[in-house]
Amino acid sequence: MTSTVVFARSFARTMARVFLIRPVLPPLLLLGCCCAPAHATPLPGIDAAALVLPWGDAVVALVQGLSALLMPVLVAAFAAALARFGGPLRLLVTDALVERLVRNATDYALNAVAGAVQGRRLTVSVGSAVIARAVQRALDQAPAWLIRAAGGGEGVAEKVFRSLPLEAAATAGNTLEPALDRALGQGPARGTRKAV
Repeated sequence: MTSTVVFARSFARTMARVFLIRPVLPPLLLLGCCCAPAHATPLPGIDAAALVLPWGDAVVALVQGLSALLMPVLVAAFAAALARFGGPLRLLVTDALVERLVRNATDYALNAVAGAVQGRRLTVSVGSAVIARAVQRALDQAPAWLIRAAGGGEGVAEKVFRSLPLEAAATAGNTLEPALDRALGQGPARGTRKAV
């Protein structure tokens, strides 16, 4: 017997129980008791106030049937919402993690480099040393997927460069490039390090 046949039989039994037996059988039994033939013996001492209908079972069966019908629809709607918002949500979380990585690496480098003080303007040489130390810290501590999301070592260096309070004479050519050469090396080694 294949699994589809077993599933179909099981599904048919479940649907018969939920939609036929539970909600229909109790009222039929009640009608069968009330519609007794004339030659049947009457029930002794039935009071009209004592007659109790089992409507609670019918409500439970109705709720179970509705939940069985609505559950696949709700699961499909949840999966569609997850697919629709999953990508932008992942991008948002990744951007927040990259910003946190840059902030933590910059804070570490400001504390590790002599002459660098948090909140004060940095000279070109001190700024370059801070950038190099921050990039090295990020490469040593962060997972590879986060470094790739940040744009590699060069991406981290550019983000640290933009976040530092540097003096007016500091440019990408005189501050960022020496830091990249110091942190990532020169020539082909720098290109392979970026691809990490």
